[in-house]
Amino acid sequence: MKTKCKFLIKQSLNKKINTKSFKIVNVLLCLLLIGLSNMDRIVAFFGGDFANEVTIVVKDDVGVAQSFKTLFEENVKLLQDSKSFKIEEADETLDKEIEEMNLEENREKRIVLHIENDDANYLKVNIISYDENSTVTNQMIISTLNTIKYNMAAVANGITPEILDSLSTPIETKITLTNEEAQNQNGKDVISAIVTLVIIMPCFFLIVYLVQMIGAEVNDEKTSRGMEIIISNVSPKVHFLSKIIAGTSFVLIQSVLIFLYGVIAILIRQALGGNDAIMSLDAVSKAGSLLETVKSSGVIETLLQGLPWIILLLVVSFLAYAILAGVLASVTTSNEDFQQLQTPLMLAIMAGYYLAIIAVGFEGAVFIKVASYIPMLSFMLSPVLFMLGQITIWELAISTLIMIVFTGIIFKYGLRIYKVGILNYSSSNLWKKMFESIKQK
Repeated sequence: MKTKCKFLIKQSLNKKINTKSFKIVNVLLCLLLIGLSNMDRIVAFFGGDFANEVTIVVKDDVGVAQSFKTLFEENVKLLQDSKSFKIEEADETLDKEIEEMNLEENREKRIVLHIENDDANYLKVNIISYDENSTVTNQMIISTLNTIKYNMAAVANGITPEILDSLSTPIETKITLTNEEAQNQNGKDVISAIVTLVIIMPCFFLIVYLVQMIGAEVNDEKTSRGMEIIISNVSPKVHFLSKIIAGTSFVLIQSVLIFLYGVIAILIRQALGGNDAIMSLDAVSKAGSLLETVKSSGVIETLLQGLPWIILLLVVSFLAYAILAGVLASVTTSNEDFQQLQTPLMLAIMAGYYLAIIAVGFEGAVFIKVASYIPMLSFMLSPVLFMLGQITIWELAISTLIMIVFTGIIFKYGLRIYKVGILNYSSSNLWKKMFESIKQK
């Protein structure tokens, strides 16, 4: 039995892995991840430049160039614009500055700002550029000039610079929370986002892929009548086990490969020089702040503590979904019928996915804790709740054990359906056939 099972698993994996489509898809996935991580360099190769510094040359006839520089730089920091700006006063006449701006090497890198006096409105300005500027850039320039105009009007109407400074200085604000749990809410939001991105989303797509793959494979064997030849040589139980193990193994192998492609993409970016527009000082600062939030929250220690249970829960859940996919596929005769029967599985996956995303908002609720024990939902929900500190490691372990028992039960009764269904080619009364098969021993 073991020899036949190993043979079928090996054959199934070889059928999936040693194909041109698998190799081509994985090469494309690797190239895609490398391309996405180096998108700025690709765009730059075709004429774009993420690191392009825009110089705003101020031709000032009023005497507000220094104020413009100070206020504009504050606006850039406030809006966190991706471009880098340099403000400098014009050294030449306006015509010469425009002529220099029109040079081919400066067309995307220079803007000439001509500020003039206006008796009615204090200021008037002409924003001169070769091509149209971005809306954000124009708005920052206009907003800065409006602030300067406001200050000029205030001084002209007798408001002293000291009063003007006190009016324009932002109020000092401090937020104090007496609820200690609320103080950690920001950190919990960050943890929830990280766990969702790193664990939940990949598992969601992998299980959907696993269900579709097993269903298609079983139906292909039934459609081609190859199932009859296979079952005449091995028992339905061996065939069932081989499908479950091979399908789960393939999905896990594919996920490891995608992870390795991501590592390769990061290494290539670092080898080409990672400190550029995308990894700017602002981005590094945010990443550092995020890392500090994660470290201070103790999420890394929590993850290491519960990692064995989380991995076991995920693997068992993969097996459970593979079992159910195989059982449903065995009683169908086409992919269309399988699509109809797999709806409950898809609903369970979606329910677990959305509950995991909004779990941070259900803190303290009995409902979310109970849901973390429900098989088919727990593999997405329990890791998130554990990382957020809403359940203990013992509750995570209980959830895992419940999933193991549930997987054993559905394998026992699912095998009864599988034995009857794989050689049944009728597509009528599918649900009735399933329940009748469960009663048989």
